[in-house]
Amino acid sequence: MVLETGTNKAPAYSVIDAIVFKHNVLPGSVIPVLQEIQETYGYVPPAVIPRIAENMGISISEIYGVVTFYSQFKLKPTGKNVIKVCHGTACHLKGADRIASALAQATRTHEGETSEDGKYTIEKVACLGCCSMAPCITCNDEIHGEMKPDEINKIVKSLQD
Repeated sequence: MVLETGTNKAPAYSVIDAIVFKHNVLPGSVIPVLQEIQETYGYVPPAVIPRIAENMGISISEIYGVVTFYSQFKLKPTGKNVIKVCHGTACHLKGADRIASALAQATRTHEGETSEDGKYTIEKVACLGCCSMAPCITCNDEIHGEMKPDEINKIVKSLQD
């Protein structure tokens, strides 16, 4: 089975093979392999996991175990803009749910989803490490603290420019 490259198409096995063989010289190279595949394609396509496992001589379930354990890995393409909503204790107590609701309305998508137009992926995270700025979000890794629901539309609009 040969996979095509290009937008919205699965990666070519030759590219996946090259990444695996580049890293597969040392034991424990699953994470670097997956990181490079995700860096290359924006996510780890489930269709290539059996190929990765075969090339590395490990089980498919081991690959899935790593991909699903670490939150850095995505099994689906993400939107152009990735927005993370902190739901840690401080953010929760200061209104993270209201921020998430305002964000869902402004982007027409919910936490754990990507908008139909592919512009936004909303992620619910346990903590962003910015407790003194609660409630907070990140937009493409830029921190926005002390958020209020009425500020969400301005932030979303700035991402459209």
